[in-house]
Amino acid sequence: MIKNKSLGSRVFDISNVIILGILALSCFYPLWYTLCVSISNKAAANAGLVTIYPIGFSLASYKEIMGDHLFFNSFWISIQRTVIGTIFSLVVTVLMAYPLSKSKREFKGRNIFMWILVFCMLFNGGLVPWYLTIQRYHLINSIWALVLGGSVPIFNVILVMNFFKNLPKDLEEAAVVDGAGPWRILFQIFIPCSIPVLATIALFVSVYHWNEFFNGLVLMNTSNRYPLTTYIQQMVVNIPTGTSLTPDQYKKLSQLSNRTLNAAKVFIAMVPMLVVYPFLQKYFVTGIMIGAVKE
Repeated sequence: MIKNKSLGSRVFDISNVIILGILALSCFYPLWYTLCVSISNKAAANAGLVTIYPIGFSLASYKEIMGDHLFFNSFWISIQRTVIGTIFSLVVTVLMAYPLSKSKREFKGRNIFMWILVFCMLFNGGLVPWYLTIQRYHLINSIWALVLGGSVPIFNVILVMNFFKNLPKDLEEAAVVDGAGPWRILFQIFIPCSIPVLATIALFVSVYHWNEFFNGLVLMNTSNRYPLTTYIQQMVVNIPTGTSLTPDQYKKLSQLSNRTLNAAKVFIAMVPMLVVYPFLQKYFVTGIMIGAVKE
């Protein structure tokens, strides 16, 4: 027979629920506040009156953003960058992590490569050599400049490498006995067993590619090649300030403000990652904890 919980245990459970609820609200409130500001009118947003609900409901900021064809073009570029960049980074990371997960006896040059990777993770050549390298490969103003520039996150390589090292050695030995080669072992044993860590780094990389704006600003020469976050960072409301304003321009000026427009930009940029994250979240904790254990 299960005994009833003691008073101390109940107090502990209630305290946990309260603390976790406060933490959850602290994470959710900035998102909600951004949405409220983006759909409030200009006067209320500029006066700082918006707190937990919108004031003077208005979709003028979203209409201004959606009415520009460059917005949809930049959205499509960001989708391409995120998908191609995530796939390419996963492939390169796995191909690097697999041999590095072997012992020094199996891969004699392992320690040398590990020192090179760790050195590159801690130090870099700087912005100018990085830009000149991409320029010499004729990648400027190309989607590949955004994809290849950060395609090998060293931290992710180390994460996957440690995950591979923690897989049972018996699996690989049994495959070798059955005549399997390195490629077959990698694709039929290691990768299927590594879904948690691969999903975790896929989340890391996709969030990076979606939110990163500086590379697009530096490596793209024209605004029609900007990814979404670069486009949003650069976009301003160009409304004439002279005396010859049309009635439509006066109406737009009375409805829009940088505060509401920027809130709308930020909220739109957050939505895709908020949609993708729940599908990968179940792998997140497992992938981080197992891949972070050093053997």
